[in-house]
Amino acid sequence: MAEPSTIARPYAEAAFKLADAAGRLREWSEMLAVLAAVAQDERVLRAIGDPKLSDAKVAGLFISILAGKLSADAENFVRVLTENKRLELLPEIHAQYEALKNEREGIVQVEVHSAFELAAPQFADLVSRLEKKTGRKVKASVRLDKELIGGVKVVLGDKVIDGSVRAQLAALETALKA
Repeated sequence: MAEPSTIARPYAEAAFKLADAAGRLREWSEMLAVLAAVAQDERVLRAIGDPKLSDAKVAGLFISILAGKLSADAENFVRVLTENKRLELLPEIHAQYEALKNEREGIVQVEVHSAFELAAPQFADLVSRLEKKTGRKVKASVRLDKELIGGVKVVLGDKVIDGSVRAQLAALETALKA
């Protein structure tokens, strides 16, 4: 069976094209975020998997939960996902849509792992340095990881910049063994 990311890709691309053509990238981003959150709720997952419920009822349930928060296009998107038994892929569709949106807007998503809470000036300085290094606007999120001992590890797509004390100690250990 195909990977969820492979199955979700055409849906994310279709949503992106639709949103981009209408000039509503941000609006679709918000709608997909809400749809993804609803799709992860246990009660909704049970309804999606219930063979007694028709596709129309499942789509209607989904749309009614988000009454007033979805455009007509987004409601149709939910119906298409329901008919194709793909509602559970909404979190992955949202993630891929965000990647497409960030690419269009020249934004790179960065995950910063830090041993300690970063002060606002430290975080701003780090983001500024990353923007200079990448030549793109950086949207960063921070995760605390006490195992790093100190410093930070930056995950930028498939690149990792590891400036943690743990990495430096591992490098020192390797050098001493050689």
